[in-house]
Amino acid sequence: MRIIYTLLLGFFANCTYTQDLYFPPLDSVTWETIAPSDLNFCQDSIDDLISFLEVEDTRSFILLREGKIVLEEYFGDFDKDSFWTWFSAGKSLRAMLIGIAQEKNLLNIDDKTSDYLGIGWTSLTQEREDSITIWHQMTMTSGLNPIDFTCVTPDCLTYLQSAGSIWAYHNGPYNLLKEVLENATNTPINQLTNNWIKTKIGMTSGFWLAAQNNTFFLSKARDMARFGLLVQNAGVWDSTIVLGDSSFMNNMLNTSQDLNPAYGYLWWLNGKSSFVAPGGSQQIPGMITPNAPTDVVTAAGSNGQFVSISPSNGYVMIRQGLSSSNDNAAIALLDNIWKRIINLDCSTTSVKSINQMQIDVYPNPFSDFIQINGLDEQFLEVSLLNSKGQLLQYFSNQSKLKIIDLPSGLFYLKIKYKGEETYRKVIRK
Repeated sequence: MRIIYTLLLGFFANCTYTQDLYFPPLDSVTWETIAPSDLNFCQDSIDDLISFLEVEDTRSFILLREGKIVLEEYFGDFDKDSFWTWFSAGKSLRAMLIGIAQEKNLLNIDDKTSDYLGIGWTSLTQEREDSITIWHQMTMTSGLNPIDFTCVTPDCLTYLQSAGSIWAYHNGPYNLLKEVLENATNTPINQLTNNWIKTKIGMTSGFWLAAQNNTFFLSKARDMARFGLLVQNAGVWDSTIVLGDSSFMNNMLNTSQDLNPAYGYLWWLNGKSSFVAPGGSQQIPGMITPNAPTDVVTAAGSNGQFVSISPSNGYVMIRQGLSSSNDNAAIALLDNIWKRIINLDCSTTSVKSINQMQIDVYPNPFSDFIQINGLDEQFLEVSLLNSKGQLLQYFSNQSKLKIIDLPSGLFYLKIKYKGEETYRKVIRK
């Protein structure tokens, strides 16, 4: 265990605090826990969070508080030894590798990319190609056309606008950071990850897997959590410095350019005045996840792979799984999870949230009717969902629900009341 000193990084500028951070041992499966009751968590709110995660096709979920496990849930046939891909959340891991390479003087992010990939890695003129740097690859500002989203060959890396003049979420230039790293270090990326990060923080799983033009990182959920804890502690694991360049760490976790204030070096940032969504082109006013703490930074991937950190609350949140979201970072899902995490604490509001109300759903198991008591039906909306989260029936302004044509099995009630939502599991006989 290590006492955290007062951090001066911009990442922590608005939430400076001193606390004990726990670090799980490097050579053991031991990981200390905190009982949710010790944090004044409401059991109904915990149940709602878990039901929501299950409906959203989650595989693994971990919530750390000051390094210790508060909640750890696995769904279906998943357990703590199951592997899952990080998808684009792996971008944030690669950003740290770039930072370590720069700290070791093996590259500089202001170097032009052609120094490491050679002339002609795009279809641009040499002058335009030479204007693209590693920094542009890390900030999604290469100016290359993202129409062929994952392609990495010169014929599809075409000119859209000058480097640094447009923000466009584009996997092609990002994917080529693998070659930049390997050519700068003369070392395969899996070996770099193992030597520079995994062995130093006790990750026992995790590898980069090539798939078409992409390289995805796969690991167990607890090893995602170790990476999140490393970032929460500004690149230091207990007393071991993994990334000691505080300037790079600060820039990685803060606005990197003016075109998308909610994007750092391959990290998503909350609390900004506007954002550009993955696949979008216009700045949208407001925070990217308005229900999350303003200081949250997130490694986010397709289908809702999250390493999401709130230093002011001491939280690291890990989520693996699938999602019905059609955006590349599942922003809405991230916001809904954080909303439920903040509502876990029964003492956070003087006005009762829906999860702090006494709601009776009976009979359960049911046959043909479900009765909901404890809520004014004038403001009540209920959706009956199957185990995949698909809508089967909808009820408005009713507390006695007539259920029709259902087989036996597990279902969910999505209960919406005065703008808030909660979930309940129900079983048909």
